[in-house]
Amino acid sequence: MSSTEKLSSAMRQELILKSLKEEQRPITGSEFAEKSNVSRQVIVQDVSILKAKNEPIIATSQGYMYIKKTTDEAAHKVIIACKHNPEQTQKELTIIVDHGVTVKDVTVEHPVYGDLTASLMVSNRHEVEQFIKRIQDTKAAYLSSLTEGIHMHTLEADSQAKINAACKDLQATGILL
Repeated sequence: MSSTEKLSSAMRQELILKSLKEEQRPITGSEFAEKSNVSRQVIVQDVSILKAKNEPIIATSQGYMYIKKTTDEAAHKVIIACKHNPEQTQKELTIIVDHGVTVKDVTVEHPVYGDLTASLMVSNRHEVEQFIKRIQDTKAAYLSSLTEGIHMHTLEADSQAKINAACKDLQATGILL
């Protein structure tokens, strides 16, 4: 393929699915756009079509991910409630990931829309830093700003002990509700 040749819609969607299934890391729409010589918005449309076909793709703060069905029943998952100001977000996320726990999402209870959930999928300090930088660069508001700092996270780890240790440290900082 020449460097200016655009991929067809079917070929782009095949590329997106294949890449997401093979990669363990999130892939940005811009990366797909560059590979297929189209705009990022075209990729957003392709992903929407794939989602409509029931492909388990999620958009995270770091890019798109394919949710693989896990056969590992050892994964432990818990939902926690937290409250803090925006300046404490990096501290909160760092405490959690430093215990080997993944922060899958954030949820707030909106008085009109009900539960609003956004995928985070942060598992290490680098991903936390990328998330914080993206918030700062875009001047976006945290979802928790809609609820005076109250929000929930879905946490996942390979042991309950890791989750318990993260929760203990969050409680010690006054973040855990």
